Amino acid sequence: MESDVNMCKPDHAVDCFNNGFNCAQAVISTYCERLGLDKTTALRIAGGFGGGMGYIGETCGAVTGAFMLIGLKYGKIHSEDNEAKEKTYALIKEFTKRFKDINGSVRCTELLGYDMSTAEGLKAAREANPWSTVCAKLVRDASQIVEGLLDLK
Repeated sequence: MESDVNMCKPDHAVDCFNNGFNCAQAVISTYCERLGLDKTTALRIAGGFGGGMGYIGETCGAVTGAFMLIGLKYGKIHSEDNEAKEKTYALIKEFTKRFKDINGSVRCTELLGYDMSTAEGLKAAREANPWSTVCAKLVRDASQIVEGLLDLK
């Protein structure tokens, strides 16, 4: 990985992704320590969220990584704290709107153009390697959006 010196956080997230971590891991691990979660735990938690949640092609891992960060900062921790729940959900909706405005969807299958939930689709995706271009951009977009929403610069 490149040196952290002079590297902005979205660049760091893309670098993390390009060095073998999934998209969710790249996004959450870039900011987790600023929100009180150690990087090892963040990487483990997000480990199954790549490929639209374990190659099922649903919500993009970069998006779910950002959702986890929103929850980490504002999530409800007391059963009666509905204000925290509403703030979290409002930020999730705002994040989703911004991400869709840029990319058209939050679904991995739609973003990549491959249905990785099937053996054929996963094989085709591996041959085409959209991760190096499409996914790196999605990681950057998600990082930039969540960084702004949560003031994590």
